Amino acid sequence: MGLDLGALALKYTGLAVSDHDSIVAINIFIALLCGCIVFGHLLEGNRWVNESTTALVLGLITGGVILICTKGVNSRILIFSEDIFFIYLLPPIIFNAGFQVKKKQFFRNFATIILFGAAGTLISFVIITFGAMGLFSKLDVGPLELGDYLAIGAIFSATDSVCTLQVLNQDEAPLLYSLVFGEGVVNDATSVVLFNAIQNIDINHFDVFVLLQFIGKFLYLFFTSTVLGVAVSNLLLTLL
Repeated sequence: MGLDLGALALKYTGLAVSDHDSIVAINIFIALLCGCIVFGHLLEGNRWVNESTTALVLGLITGGVILICTKGVNSRILIFSEDIFFIYLLPPIIFNAGFQVKKKQFFRNFATIILFGAAGTLISFVIITFGAMGLFSKLDVGPLELGDYLAIGAIFSATDSVCTLQVLNQDEAPLLYSLVFGEGVVNDATSVVLFNAIQNIDINHFDVFVLLQFIGKFLYLFFTSTVLGVAVSNLLLTLL
């Protein structure tokens, strides 16, 4: 069997371009992250501009510059990878949130936080899923499967409390701050667990068994991740 050198060269050229784009995208992201940290620290005492606004402005400027440099062509640099988010970005975000929370206030209001963060997220998930099914059918968005609607419900049930926390003072309103902060952390974790559970089951053949499998996956991921997080945190506290 003959060896097609042209096809091999084209294949490796494509891989090299893909790797180059990935490296450039990661470097740009790291530079943006460092810029957000530096500018956020410098503007920490400013009452008009906060860290979230700085990150938003830097992202918009960077995206605009990339689009201008690529002459409006959709660049691979601007493509968002969910694997990078779930594996590299989300764990440090949740770890930092858990590290900054006031432990006494959090565990004192643990039942209320779980009620809002876990049960409230599940209620929002159901409402958004059925709402999307009814709305998208009227708007004629296109053929969507049940798994797509469930994924939309899991994604949009995660509410970000960054803006609320920016206007709250932790020292002046410790109870309200603790509830909002704790609900945001538990809400994000519940949404991630829901999304992963949806991806790990066969939605195309939906029946009672699939429903039970979905509930089992959710409970398994939720409780195992919680136990693992508590165990690792206690181990780190013991070692430190």
